[in-house]
Amino acid sequence: MKNKLTYYLRLVKKNAKVIVTDRGTPVALIEPANDIKDFSKGEEALAQLSRNGIISLPKKKLLRGVDKIKVEGIPISQTILQDRE
Repeated sequence: MKNKLTYYLRLVKKNAKVIVTDRGTPVALIEPANDIKDFSKGEEALAQLSRNGIISLPKKKLLRGVDKIKVEGIPISQTILQDRE
């Protein structure tokens, strides 16, 4: 699933439900968050899950305005994919 997460999230954005299985046994359901109309309610839900130890929230905000650098050779994404094989 981790290799196709973007694909599954796109399905969910189109109102599909995705059942996550572990060796054929259903363990989770990913479904659209249509009920969360107010973003602050979603943040509060995440905070509650964090307080209960169910999820871990990021400790830092994502970096913004970081300059890209040009590196010679094959793209790092290709290197990662080759490493996964």
